[in-house]
Amino acid sequence: MNTDISGRKDEFETLLCFSKAIAAARHRADLWEIVNEQLLENIGASYYTLCLINEDAHTHSPFLYSAENKIKTVTGENPVMHRQHPMYDGIFDKAIDTEEPVVFDMQQLVRRKDMPTYVIHWYNSGVKEMMLVRVCNGKEPKGVLYLYAKKTGVFTKGRFSFFTAIADQLGTGISNILANEKIELQLEEIRKYKTQLEQENSYLKEERKKEKHLTGNAVGNSAAIRKVYDLVSKVAASDATVLILGETGTGKELIAHQVHDASPRRDNLMIKVNCAAIPANLLESELFGHEKGSFTGALEKRTGKFELANNSTLFLDEIGELPLEMQAKLLRALQEKEIERIGGKSVIKVNVRIVAATNKNLEAEIVAGRFRSDLYYRLCVFPIALPPLRERKEDIPELVSFFIEKYAVSSGRKINGIAPKALEKLKAYAWPGNIRELEHLIERTVLLTSADSITEVSLPARSKLLFARQDADTEVRSLADVEREHILKMVKLSKGRISGPQGAAAKLQLPSTTLMSKMQKLGIRKEHFIDTGKNND
Repeated sequence: MNTDISGRKDEFETLLCFSKAIAAARHRADLWEIVNEQLLENIGASYYTLCLINEDAHTHSPFLYSAENKIKTVTGENPVMHRQHPMYDGIFDKAIDTEEPVVFDMQQLVRRKDMPTYVIHWYNSGVKEMMLVRVCNGKEPKGVLYLYAKKTGVFTKGRFSFFTAIADQLGTGISNILANEKIELQLEEIRKYKTQLEQENSYLKEERKKEKHLTGNAVGNSAAIRKVYDLVSKVAASDATVLILGETGTGKELIAHQVHDASPRRDNLMIKVNCAAIPANLLESELFGHEKGSFTGALEKRTGKFELANNSTLFLDEIGELPLEMQAKLLRALQEKEIERIGGKSVIKVNVRIVAATNKNLEAEIVAGRFRSDLYYRLCVFPIALPPLRERKEDIPELVSFFIEKYAVSSGRKINGIAPKALEKLKAYAWPGNIRELEHLIERTVLLTSADSITEVSLPARSKLLFARQDADTEVRSLADVEREHILKMVKLSKGRISGPQGAAAKLQLPSTTLMSKMQKLGIRKEHFIDTGKNND
């Protein structure tokens, strides 16, 4: 009798200590330590598994379990339950449906048909007896506590009330920990959102310091610019990738802003990257970000522009300047819609709409081996070609008026307009620098004008030379035309020879049959590269 009273006293003290420890537990690791270090020896169990019912209400999965390195099995198989199992597996459901613990003799249990694999594993580890105790939060069943002993007779009916009390305490502790994990997850989401807002705000401030204000809408009403407006209106509402083509100074960034501002993403900040302004070794970090310590100088984690542009638009200006190595990484990000930070171990899903711009002929860059054709076709989903100012001179009066008003206000001057003679002079100019050149010239003229009207403008003296170079460099030609010209040049250099060590095929690093097939397809005939000696005298 005294032994029985002493045993109950020990159980009460164990339960009291366990209850205090459970009340202080805030994380899953705390509960794991309490069960492993304080409880198992006091209840006579060698191992345990605590399984919870999953949200699908049809399966159960381990929440906590014994340390794996302490478990030795005859077969070498790991008995710890990692995977989910059906609720109605003939074992778990018996405990869920019963208020009192359920005890099994393992030797008898494994003889049954269709036993769960975890029963076989525990039997192979030397377990002789298994007890299942239902774990509840209040009256609602949440899971089952499996206790395993290496001898029989450990889990006696006289101790059922003690085991049930332990399970009740576990139910309270589990509910508290799950609630705490949910709160921490929500706080982490709030921290991420706050960090993103801070980064976006910082980025916006930097952009405002670096840039002058862009006009909200493009200026002009010529047929050429109206065609651009029409294309913008058609593509803006979609998520299609846009490639804006045009000479320097034609307003590519302004059109990118218009695409974004007319899109469903307009409430989020459009993120910009100038691929020509960032050193090649920093571009990957700029686009994709990096983890702290991922390379020398990475003193803190950096969020890349792709993450900043999540659910918004990423404007990649001067895309033709992107190094080949980065082109491959950009292509993967566009295709997979996911990125990895430098030094990161996880994949980050991103929902980004891409608008790219270039003043280069990307098809010619492909032929020259400086731009990937697969990236080009991925970017050129919806091309918008901006006309140079020389092709929309009817817009010059409106542009001039706009810039006069803009810089007169900013400089505190009162200038009413421009004299017809000066305006005609502007309309006759070739504008190799396009709208940007016109804007800078008007800004300078406003500052130099002391009268209430502009009567004289000073145009650059070498405008013809600049125009000639600009026109040659930015002429938009098809890939077939560029390839035809290149092949023809190689054949002429080879004096009409196609095959052989000195032939055009060798120079182009192509099989002679492939080259002849290309020539036939491109319409290159013998008379195009061989002088027949005839003349037109």
